[in-house]
Amino acid sequence: MLRTVDHPKPSPRTEHSLKRSHLAAPVAALVVLVLLTACAPTKAHRAESSPSPSASTVSPSTQAPSNDPATDAAFAKFYGQKPRWSGCGGNYQCTNIDVPLDYTKPDGETIKLALIRLPASNPSKRVGSLLINPGGPGASGIDYARSARTALTDKVRAAYDVIGFDPRGVGASAAVECVDSKTLDQYFSVDASPDNPAEVQTYTDITRKVDDGCEAHSAKLLPHVSTPDAARDIDVIRAVVGDPVLHYLGASYGTFLGATYAGLFPQRVGRLVLDGALDPAIGLQDLNRTQAQGFDLALRSFIDDCLARKGCPLAGPQTRAYAQVKAFLDAVDAKPLKTEDRSRPLTEQLAALGILLPLYENVNGWPLLRAALTSAFGGDGSQLLQLADFYTERQANGQYANNQNEANLAINCLDRPVDETVAQIAQDANAFTKDSPVWGAYLGWSGLSCALWPIRSNEKPAPITAPGAAPILVVGTTRDPATPYQWAVNLSQELQSGVLLTWNGDGHTAYTRGSQCIDSTVDAYLVDGVVPPKGKTCT
Repeated sequence: MLRTVDHPKPSPRTEHSLKRSHLAAPVAALVVLVLLTACAPTKAHRAESSPSPSASTVSPSTQAPSNDPATDAAFAKFYGQKPRWSGCGGNYQCTNIDVPLDYTKPDGETIKLALIRLPASNPSKRVGSLLINPGGPGASGIDYARSARTALTDKVRAAYDVIGFDPRGVGASAAVECVDSKTLDQYFSVDASPDNPAEVQTYTDITRKVDDGCEAHSAKLLPHVSTPDAARDIDVIRAVVGDPVLHYLGASYGTFLGATYAGLFPQRVGRLVLDGALDPAIGLQDLNRTQAQGFDLALRSFIDDCLARKGCPLAGPQTRAYAQVKAFLDAVDAKPLKTEDRSRPLTEQLAALGILLPLYENVNGWPLLRAALTSAFGGDGSQLLQLADFYTERQANGQYANNQNEANLAINCLDRPVDETVAQIAQDANAFTKDSPVWGAYLGWSGLSCALWPIRSNEKPAPITAPGAAPILVVGTTRDPATPYQWAVNLSQELQSGVLLTWNGDGHTAYTRGSQCIDSTVDAYLVDGVVPPKGKTCT
């Protein structure tokens, strides 16, 4: 159930809410979301049969269009838009633009994309516009741009108009809608690593309820929220803001979006930074396996740090402490912990989410996990529940702040379809557990939600080479839990013009995460066009 592609920078609102909470330690820059999806086997498993009569089949293409849409008369009304920007607080300007719902039918139905702009702070040094994306998939680029003053350095903000947008299906841009908040609560608290037939059936039922809810409420939109669709939208945005080439900074899943753009429009690649890279050549279950290993590495790094500090709730050595975390999750599986909200006990999945979130952060965020585990080992699951709610953007009123959970599911299942049987998914879970006893079962089962997905996609993972593109900077962190370092290595080698920049550090993504070496290298590339030597490593 733990689907782990996410975005790395919090908005001021989310960072402020953490600092106001009763959790024991502040956090510098927690990741807002590694979205998860509930998945379970079923006796009437869709992956074992033909799609239902209502299902659609889509085949989004990552190949360059046969005709350049920027010069194709059929797309002129989109590329030639002159939107009216209006003030929307804090020196920001907002607007909406139109794009085709279906790029094979430019004269058909349209949808609106929401854009936000922060003008360059030093117009005399302006390079152009910098489009930014925080990942997810499903995270709001509007919210990300609102945090530009902390997510980007002063040097970059001086040289660029910062452009954020909610990708199609997300937030203010034709949002995917699926189910109500009560159903999402069930979805996020159900046993995510079923141990017996009854748990399997419960898991299956809630998964199908969410999947079918997406089809019932967003059937027209669902076939058209793939990453290639969003990349084509980016080219329209590039033209609308008046740039001949695209300058772009994408984090986590945003690296896949940026690489997809480069594959579609290599001739219009300007300065692209892909930080916390995904490997477009691997399928969902391979992605999940590698992420299980990544989170295992992050947990062990946290344990080593914890054991070196006073008040650590774990007992050394590392192997014993790791087993203690596993035993705790097993115990919560058998008997959920009480919390301050008597109607919401801490289940195994919620506990796993609460542990998972701080692992995205480096040592600056780990005090949150130490405090939450200390409380949970004492019988109170309130702090882990609060972290789990922050992870899923569940608010105190019981409502979810946005649709990023549903959008994540819709986009991922088009991009990386799963066509495995129940038995194969179970085998995945068992195999993943050998590599990662804590995270393997969750991530092994997670592919089943896409196997149940009603929209059948023919997309196949494949390397993106982007021949002829200008140098593309790929940034990887050696102990990144969500986008393991090897993916950055792979992507930098797949892209014909890829250049790898390495941070020897912890946490998810590298830029503006505490390394002056990383920040200055990325800034020199974005602002001055200085490409670092291949293989440069920052410590």
